[in-house]
Amino acid sequence: MKNSSFIAGAVASLVLAFAPHTGAAQEGDAPRQVLFTNVNIFNGVDGQLMENGSVLVEGNLIKTVSAETIDAPDAFTVDGEGRTLMPGLIDMHSHLCLRDGIPWARTDYDQMLAGAYTAHVLLEYLDQGFTTARDTGCNVLGVAKGVNNGIIPGPRIFPSGGVLSQTGGHGDIGFFNDRPGDVDALERNGWGYIVDGVTEARRAARHNFRGGATQIKVMAGGGVASEFDPLHMTQMSVEEMEAIVEVAKDYGSYVTVHAYHDRSVNRAIDAGVRTIEHNFLVSEDTIIRMKEEGVALSVQAVMSLQAFGDPESITFFSADQKAKATQVNTGARQMMEWAVKHDLIMVTGGDMFGPDVVRQADNIIWFNDEIAKNPHLSLKTATGNAGEVLTWSGGMNPYKEGTLGTITEGGYADIILIDGNPLEDIHALKRDSVDFVMKDGLVYKNWLPTEGAPAFQPAGPARDEYLGNL
Repeated sequence: MKNSSFIAGAVASLVLAFAPHTGAAQEGDAPRQVLFTNVNIFNGVDGQLMENGSVLVEGNLIKTVSAETIDAPDAFTVDGEGRTLMPGLIDMHSHLCLRDGIPWARTDYDQMLAGAYTAHVLLEYLDQGFTTARDTGCNVLGVAKGVNNGIIPGPRIFPSGGVLSQTGGHGDIGFFNDRPGDVDALERNGWGYIVDGVTEARRAARHNFRGGATQIKVMAGGGVASEFDPLHMTQMSVEEMEAIVEVAKDYGSYVTVHAYHDRSVNRAIDAGVRTIEHNFLVSEDTIIRMKEEGVALSVQAVMSLQAFGDPESITFFSADQKAKATQVNTGARQMMEWAVKHDLIMVTGGDMFGPDVVRQADNIIWFNDEIAKNPHLSLKTATGNAGEVLTWSGGMNPYKEGTLGTITEGGYADIILIDGNPLEDIHALKRDSVDFVMKDGLVYKNWLPTEGAPAFQPAGPARDEYLGNL
């Protein structure tokens, strides 16, 4: 493994390259510039690389993208030495604060420990080249504010706030012996809200947006790892979901749902939901409807194809959970093949936490190798397509200066350099091939031989030590 130069704070030590996002060292100075040369550019959309191109970053935005030499005599130059320059990766289904699942979070920790763990996970994402994460189930509203305000380092976070679930739904994380009206510890801490009826649903959605949520996550069907809700179950009435969608529209945003089968997915679409998470057990007719109505699919390939391919190895699953995992594994492959066939708007999100947090790119790789067999399509799920879906947050999007998911003039300077060509070999997205990570014009990882620039030092437990303790 290469010797990582990974940091946990602002990296102004690299001369002109890594200034705060304001782009100026002192008031009145011109914005600082970074010039990438000798790079092959994947812009997040096109299927061909721009060979031997150049990219000029000014402050925290991309100023120029060119196949020609860019004249920027005052810029700090980064020689890519033929590497692929591409947008920072976007994970669209993160659980940043989970360690070993809901039971651990519910019984074996307090909020201080969860926050400390989350801080490590944020660094993990950056080190792997993921500069944005859409969190779909954790109380990270405050963490997102901390990242946005430059208090703690991490990827850009699009938080959902607490998930919305009916009693007995996929987000009901209480105990068997709870009585109606009891409030679980995680609900008290904002991880989820049990809502029954239109008024409660509307109130919880508004509460999340008040706290800075960028979209709302609703549990619309059963799940595998949860205790009380079988897969065949349909959750949340159409009236409840319509109320939540109405709130999201009033805020200029959208709703995404956890759903597996035809009845739950079509009920959600009837209510105006724009994104489906999982979707593993639907028919081809539902896939066609999603295409016709512009509903996006969020794909979790590793969990459905790899982890659930051998449910007996998941020692903490009950016999019922193992049976549900087997059912999902059987349906997921066919569903994804239909999604590719009908050209759905697809994004990828790992749904991975605990020891798996170190392998976020595997979700893209497994989707490509097992289903798409098309690196261009697979890369777009974590770049251009993901950036498009993130815009659906509208005015709730905290990142309004530029665009995300593409290398384009006026876009945010979220840039990674890859040792290899992922359009030819998707495995080049693996951590050890991610040599350089810039987010918002700041550099968080540098394995390039940069003359005159000091090596970064971790501002806390070294990354390798942390990985060894997972």
